[in-house]
Amino acid sequence: MKKITLMVMILLTASLAGAQKAWQKITDKAIRELTLDFKIPPPEYGMILWWGWDGHMSDTVIKRDLDRIREMGFRGVMLEAGYGMTAEYLSPEWFEMVRIAVDEAKKRGMIVWIEDEGKYPSGFAGGKFSRERPDLKMQGLVITERIDAKSGIRVYAKMPHYALSAVAYNNTDKTSRIIDITSGTLDWTAPEGDWRIFVAGNRFRSSQTRSVNNPTRGKDTTASLMDYLNPLATKQFLSWTHEKYKEYIGDEFGKTFMGFMGDEPDFAYTPWTPKILEEFKARKGYDIKPFLASFFLPQLSEEAKRMKADYWDVWSDLFRDNFFTVQADWCRENNIEYIVHLNHEDQLPGLIRSSGDFFKNMRNVGIPGVDAIWAQIWMDHVADYPKLASSAAHLYGKPRAFTESFAAYSYRPTVPEAKWVLDHQLVRGINFVQIMFMSASTSRQAPAPQLPQAKPIQKPPVPTVRRTSFFQSDTFPPVAQYINRATFLLSQGRPSAKVCVYFPTLSFWYGDNEANKNLLGLSQQLTENQIDFDFADEQAFESVLSLRNGAFVNLSGQEYKAIIIPSISVISETATGKLKEFAKEGGKVIYCGRRPLMMTGKTFRDATEPAEIPGAITEPSGKLTQDMIDLLPEPDVKLNPSSPQVKYLCRKFPDGELYFFFNEGTAPFSSSAVLEGKGKAQLWDAGSGDIKRIKSRSEGPDKTIIQLDLKGWETKFVFIRR
Repeated sequence: MKKITLMVMILLTASLAGAQKAWQKITDKAIRELTLDFKIPPPEYGMILWWGWDGHMSDTVIKRDLDRIREMGFRGVMLEAGYGMTAEYLSPEWFEMVRIAVDEAKKRGMIVWIEDEGKYPSGFAGGKFSRERPDLKMQGLVITERIDAKSGIRVYAKMPHYALSAVAYNNTDKTSRIIDITSGTLDWTAPEGDWRIFVAGNRFRSSQTRSVNNPTRGKDTTASLMDYLNPLATKQFLSWTHEKYKEYIGDEFGKTFMGFMGDEPDFAYTPWTPKILEEFKARKGYDIKPFLASFFLPQLSEEAKRMKADYWDVWSDLFRDNFFTVQADWCRENNIEYIVHLNHEDQLPGLIRSSGDFFKNMRNVGIPGVDAIWAQIWMDHVADYPKLASSAAHLYGKPRAFTESFAAYSYRPTVPEAKWVLDHQLVRGINFVQIMFMSASTSRQAPAPQLPQAKPIQKPPVPTVRRTSFFQSDTFPPVAQYINRATFLLSQGRPSAKVCVYFPTLSFWYGDNEANKNLLGLSQQLTENQIDFDFADEQAFESVLSLRNGAFVNLSGQEYKAIIIPSISVISETATGKLKEFAKEGGKVIYCGRRPLMMTGKTFRDATEPAEIPGAITEPSGKLTQDMIDLLPEPDVKLNPSSPQVKYLCRKFPDGELYFFFNEGTAPFSSSAVLEGKGKAQLWDAGSGDIKRIKSRSEGPDKTIIQLDLKGWETKFVFIRR
């Protein structure tokens, strides 16, 4: 049965890929084919600029801006509605201006993406849900009432129609008692103790939005987000936005116009949708309603922790199926792509709390992404989170992973610093770069002087692009050309990491934030020891990873020969079963730190003791020791001497390997590098577009040795060609 399921999945993936263009699918081009496009890559592989339409827009302004943007080295734009426009967002005049922009971009050989919202986060349609479909607004499960009661006090109250659940919490001994309110009344006498009653109910509650149609230009809830868990709301959103763009842009869908970007969809409250109780019972087999209020207690009981985790599992399924997948399917059917990033990717417990499950959400998205807008990535701290997006892309057979970078950096980067931030992400698997420029004194909480500014040219004509320290005519275009070539190369071939790190979403749902600390420490140690890896979540074990010759194979054709499990509380029965098979066939399973405490089946509530995985090894310290490194598959790269400052990425081709090296430190680095793959070594200079042979020698049947010299912050692309 499993083989049949896998074959159906492979055939489905192949049929979808058949309708896609080269940049939208994993390709097996020979290295020699890349030489044709390396100097000037196709625009769909290049860096794009966030193009904010603040102020008066006309065809004259559009033409001027596109000319200026192209001069700076950008081959594409991400169009965003701004403040003060003469055409109201989502009005016929707005769509007509977008059509003109697409037509003018086409004349210049440029491409256009559109942010799917008038500011952010995605999903309020410029305020239309609040004005026209309030029934489809976002809802939250919230505490609607708190009642204090001392010993012997009777509490009696009529419950409003939206009240769902009640629980009494004893502040003295931290115990709790569920109160039955199904009759519509709360009637309860407090036993001994100091009690507080929590009543939970569903209310219309939205995360804050920054709407271009908000006259205050503030960030508030006047333009409510839609109910992300309701497919009817997503279809309504598409009818107001995507369908209208299609009507005006027409034949340029999938040609000049590439697709839509979603920006930070998430929840500020525990999510609710009208059918969630019905969905929960169908998926988990029990009624969660009486226990909902217990999610909000100061200290959760073991039972409440497990039931809350079950609730997170269900609503994250609905988020994936009814929001992300509906949009991804629409885009795929209309020959364009859907890209999206979430919120708090650099703070994993916050990400899981507000978005449910990163990997579920990205499962069907065309291009998974992250953002780096608040200096989450900088030289003074470790930030490996871009691997979330690249891992999702690798697992699900997607060739691209993107970053939205800069925007609200509190410090204004210089050109070298900006390049460092981008290289930091490229070497962690990002290969699609979108840049948003803003001045140092502004943030996304204020009207942004995005570049270029959309204001009429005054005579004598002068550039109206606001300059930042890393957006200058004499220094920035070479960086743009470098990024265009770098992302082109890194979008080719197949990923090659042989190590997979289990991503502990289930433990996060259970409230185990210690798993986060161990995961981040392990990730840092792996990268600093030149051991490339991907994250893989529960969903991957359930539906993506197939077992072949002692390796897990993902939809990119990549083989994982070792699975590292960080300190976690929970693992699923499905993942445990797959890991048993993997270990039996010779794969390495390594527990790094504490072994899981429980194993879930259909529910967390009925979790059992975890099963043993014969042959699994435990490193109790939770650190990457030398003994543990020796257990891992032979790496693509061995540096002698090595340095934690040097990071690398490898991609496989039918006729060779591509190695991307980045020295993240300021000190020069020099080393002998033993690379997997036998052949002639070439240096591909992404700055100049030149290709030249470099000295190399063979070692054994399948290794090549080169001398690797890197200046501070320098990168190099090295091909080993058979």
